[in-house]
Amino acid sequence: MSESSGRLLVITHVVHYRHRGALYAYSPYVIELNLWSRMFTGITIAAPCRDAEPPPDCIRFERASMAVHPLIEAGGRSLWAKLKQAALLPWQIARLIRALRGCDAVHVRCPGNIGLLGVALAPVFSRRMIAKYAGQWNGYPGEPWSCRLQRWLLSSRWWRGPVTVYGQWPDQPAHVIPFFNSALTRDHMDRARRAAGRAPAPAAAWRMLFVGRLSAAKGADIAIGACARLASEGFNVELDLAGEGPERERLERMIESGGLAGRVRLRGGCPFEQVLGLYESADVLVLPSETEGWPKVLAEAMAFGVPCVATGRGLNAWMLGEGRGLTVPNRDAGAFAAAVRELIEESDVSRQRRRQACATWGQRHSLEEVEQGLRRIMESAWGSF
Repeated sequence: MSESSGRLLVITHVVHYRHRGALYAYSPYVIELNLWSRMFTGITIAAPCRDAEPPPDCIRFERASMAVHPLIEAGGRSLWAKLKQAALLPWQIARLIRALRGCDAVHVRCPGNIGLLGVALAPVFSRRMIAKYAGQWNGYPGEPWSCRLQRWLLSSRWWRGPVTVYGQWPDQPAHVIPFFNSALTRDHMDRARRAAGRAPAPAAAWRMLFVGRLSAAKGADIAIGACARLASEGFNVELDLAGEGPERERLERMIESGGLAGRVRLRGGCPFEQVLGLYESADVLVLPSETEGWPKVLAEAMAFGVPCVATGRGLNAWMLGEGRGLTVPNRDAGAFAAAVRELIEESDVSRQRRRQACATWGQRHSLEEVEQGLRRIMESAWGSF
């Protein structure tokens, strides 16, 4: 399957950064978009863009054929934020229409406010469309109405193209296609196999790991609370938090007031290679997020043989089933502490069996297989592209 001769428009809410003549964005997203750039001669990205130095968890796009079509960065739940979005809507629509008229195919990434505009406009201007819904396809309590609207539009006859979703759900139209994702290349998988195959080295402390944005929805405070509970019970545990976000200052205060400064480390936004190193040294990954579609951090950690504890939302229970990990109620630091305690106290034989089960499951899909799967979906929907 050769590279397409057309230009792809990607519509997304992800913030991009122009710095010293190069384009940057959040590393797992860039890894995926670099994959798309191998399937088209050029890519235009309609998204918010800042002329600023990117955060540490961002990487550079690998091809010069990637261009950004800037949209205004707008979002938030306050009344002022909503009014600002409404005022900017005509301008955003005009910008998107201009981008749509210059492309050969459209890839809309949802959920998100910009993704919603893309879902509404793309069928008017393009016959070759593909969408990705990266959120929880079956919904969740407290879900924003805009997410429900996006799922409804994508499931309807309005959207005349494939939609990739995480998980297989009953009674879905044929164009809604279960799919997986990975940011791990085959070389990364080789590294994961070596790490999972090694017997864990004796360590003074049990190493907990959180990877994700420091936002209220991701629940890093619950991970800190679980670590504090285990420490108060006499367990020698440490916690690394890899990520950046609006909750950082509150988490710093929580760590200081709880006397956890020597036990909990805020690593900030880490480059992807550094995150892989954290997987190699972790004993358990904790994911206390309120909602998940396909949580890549679970799949990545398991590829390295790391058992996981997560909330029972989205696909978490399925991913951690058959002894690969544990799920607990949402926003319950005590339940997370109890689950980690269970892992700490299990026998060496049980621990090694669990590590192997995680590695076998997590190493099933590589980034290269994602590319092959996407090519098959687009060829089936569009014919030769």
